Amino acid sequence: VQLQAFGGGLVQAGGSLRLSCVASGRPFSSYSMGWFRQAPGKGREFVAFVRWDGIFTYYADSVKGRFTISRDNAKNTVYLRMDSLKPEDTAVYYCATHRNPYGNNFYKFDYWGQGTLVTVSS
Repeated sequence: VQLQAFGGGLVQAGGSLRLSCVASGRPFSSYSMGWFRQAPGKGREFVAFVRWDGIFTYYADSVKGRFTISRDNAKNTVYLRMDSLKPEDTAVYYCATHRNPYGNNFYKFDYWGQGTLVTVSS
């Protein structure tokens, strides 16, 4: 399984970005996906989860109402739309997926992408 995340960059506080993560190496539509982030000097934290069917989503409290996770199974891609960005959202963002299909674990993932840096200036 390979995960390629992109779309990060520098944005002012209050702005928006959309991250994308393209998966390859196995059928995409059977696997749930997640986004995590790691800020400088901090541990990696959960951001958002989308179930394999795209119907169920779940968010960390810190991003709820500002971020939206979605997926396009025809394009093997999961997205993270980030609105009303804050300086504390600055981090490297990673996409992740499970080893097994039809997973429902929000926090434990097996495969990780390389990360894309998001910097929010005040």
